[in-house]
Amino acid sequence: MIVNIKNMVCERCKIVVKNILTNFGIEAANISLGEIILKGSLPNYTLMQLDAALKETGLELIFDKTNLIVQKIITIILEVIHYSNEPLKIKFSCYLSSRLNYSYNYLAGIFKKVNGITIERYIILQKIEKVKSMLILDEMLLSEIADRMNYSSVSHLSAQFKKITGYNARDYKQIKRSQESLLPVLIAV
Repeated sequence: MIVNIKNMVCERCKIVVKNILTNFGIEAANISLGEIILKGSLPNYTLMQLDAALKETGLELIFDKTNLIVQKIITIILEVIHYSNEPLKIKFSCYLSSRLNYSYNYLAGIFKKVNGITIERYIILQKIEKVKSMLILDEMLLSEIADRMNYSSVSHLSAQFKKITGYNARDYKQIKRSQESLLPVLIAV
């Protein structure tokens, strides 16, 4: 039995789901972002109890097709941006369409209806979140980050970063470093 879960967007979510399943005595063959493959089927009352337990953590079961498609879009975007080491070689719109077997216009329409923002905006926000974490790690030059995140140029990345965060990349790094250096002082007080 396949069970789909809304808001399951990170590795920690998988751990939370695994713990909830264990508490219910439910065995999973596989747990991935947004989806669980169970070893058996569940009666409806158990699904409702599972849904209630998931909702306490900010997750929930997906029962309708529209929300399932939107969650799959989110999962694919997160996989590509946060968990893949290679940039896409094709447009995101083409990639989503081919992965989900729907026209991009259809996907974009339901995504906007459910989330209130466009797929493009969501992708930009996720890319900037990834860039922020890459900047903090300080392992790559901005040009390498721009290439890794599939920006056409460093200036394009810089402009988008400033528009979203209000900071240029260098200032953002310095602010985060100064916050990290204050942390031990704040804990000691």
